[in-house]
Amino acid sequence: MKLSEIVKILEVEMVGDDKEIDGMNTLMSADSNEISFFHNGKYLKELPLTKAGAVILDKEFVKHLPVHTTALISDEPYLKMARLTKYFVKPLKRDGEKTISESADIAENVTIGGGSEIGANTTIMSGVSIGADVVIGENVTIYPNVTIYNDTKIANNVTIHAGSVIGSDGFGYAHTKTGEHVKIYHLGNVVIEDDVEIGANTTIDRGVFGSTTIKKGVKIDNLVQIGHNCEVGEYSIMVSQSGLAGSTKLGRNVVMGGQSAAAGHLKIAPFTQIAARGGITKSIKESGIYGGFPLLPQKTWLRLQAKINGLLKK
Repeated sequence: MKLSEIVKILEVEMVGDDKEIDGMNTLMSADSNEISFFHNGKYLKELPLTKAGAVILDKEFVKHLPVHTTALISDEPYLKMARLTKYFVKPLKRDGEKTISESADIAENVTIGGGSEIGANTTIMSGVSIGADVVIGENVTIYPNVTIYNDTKIANNVTIHAGSVIGSDGFGYAHTKTGEHVKIYHLGNVVIEDDVEIGANTTIDRGVFGSTTIKKGVKIDNLVQIGHNCEVGEYSIMVSQSGLAGSTKLGRNVVMGGQSAAAGHLKIAPFTQIAARGGITKSIKESGIYGGFPLLPQKTWLRLQAKINGLLKK
């Protein structure tokens, strides 16, 4: 799609050269054939470093763009980005040869999309739906009624329990000035590394751009929600009903207790433990055991509760 076509779709002003655009991506991941957006001053330092062919942004920030990047000027860059995502969605149904190992054991009523690959000694049980261009490695076990969306990558020795959904769109919308919700189509995927186990009825959303990544050795309980573009570090554990909002990154060996949750765009230090029902609203830079809401070191939280109970008794 030409930038001049995008200008008409979004009703924006173009400053710079017209060029062919074949995708969307973040500022730091985009290449010369992709378009990105900028709407948060927190990431201003990334703007001069982008290799994107074009960026949607407010007029005041155009001066920070590198000379090779075309500016698409709007006072609502996030909303314009959302409107544009639907034009870069890949077809849901795709042709392509399937590659299935002879040693794979696949139930008769499993559906597999075009271009997908199934590795050796993998077992796929009744009612599983696998999308297009999915790669599933060796010694994988997928229990009944799991849904795996297009472009998901699953490595070796992975177990996914019944009813889980891998790769659905995240909960992402931009909002107009009159309060309407504009869907952000998620163009990325989910990547699951070796030796991961995912419990029943867990949901892992695909990235908006790029990947949601579940790293090696992670163990996820039933009924867990992982938002778009999250990264769950090696050997981390997420207990039932815990959840991560979009773009939060857990370090290695983090433990999320039952019903604990993290807000979006946070970083959690390796070997951190969050007690049951703990609420994380800020990044955690030092590993430790935390609990409560607002989140505190767990021992401090328990002492605080004891003091409050004492005051109430008096």
